[in-house]
Amino acid sequence: MVQLLIKLTLFAVMFALGLGLQGAALQQWRQRPALFVRVLIGTCLLVPLGGLLLIKFSLVLPVAPPVRYGLALMALSPSAPLTMHKAGRQGGDREMAALLQVLAAIAAIVTIPLMADLFRQVFTIKGWDLAHADVAVQVVTAQVLPLLLGLGLRRWFPALASRLVGPLEKLANGLLLLLLVVILAFTLPALGSFLASNLIAVPLMGAMVVLCLAIGWLLAGPDPAESTTTALVTSMRNPGLALLFAASHAPGMPTVKLAILSYVLVTVVVSIPFLLAQKRRQQQPTTEP
Repeated sequence: MVQLLIKLTLFAVMFALGLGLQGAALQQWRQRPALFVRVLIGTCLLVPLGGLLLIKFSLVLPVAPPVRYGLALMALSPSAPLTMHKAGRQGGDREMAALLQVLAAIAAIVTIPLMADLFRQVFTIKGWDLAHADVAVQVVTAQVLPLLLGLGLRRWFPALASRLVGPLEKLANGLLLLLLVVILAFTLPALGSFLASNLIAVPLMGAMVVLCLAIGWLLAGPDPAESTTTALVTSMRNPGLALLFAASHAPGMPTVKLAILSYVLVTVVVSIPFLLAQKRRQQQPTTEP
């Protein structure tokens, strides 16, 4: 049931994203292609490489294998469904976040298997072969296909798309909330026990989130709205995609899913100081005499 709800939620979110994507985002791409390329390299390549180095460092620490697997899967999985919505609420550029999310989802078809091959070679892991075809099927069905359907509807039936985008975004947000409630209802007791027995995982995940935020922030220009957007794009990984991979490749290791959910919670908490600082930066010019 939870896996089906994850797939339905991802489909609804990406369909609503395609339906609501404005021409302003495409105009930004034409005006500043180098920025978009930099951020895609950051979120699809630099973040996984940073995760690899952090996991390599963790080998000298008493970190349980499921924690490392969960961290690796989150590092490999870009394009979080909530990026666009969070960017809009936190003073970022909603349209830029939407387009970056779309491009990252498409790039993931190539980058996830490549990075997964690198992880396996470095750590000599067997049985976690994320083949291009498997990743393509999961990414295309869960993200690219509903996105293209939304874009097509907007292109060919703009009036209908304008009427549907509001209700569908509310539906997608409702499904995300329902998914969160269902996951917490099923996993909250186990999640608490997992964190209590893997306390060292919290600072490790926190360090990963800080690294992701720093990568996105450094890749942007001086505009705080822009740097907020790029930092959110690089730091908000895709737990839905990571959970799908965990279900496919680690059915006998349920604590990997708990590690993924723990990473999401750590991301939310660690991002708060950064987002507050970015808001202060945006407000500073208007408050100065």
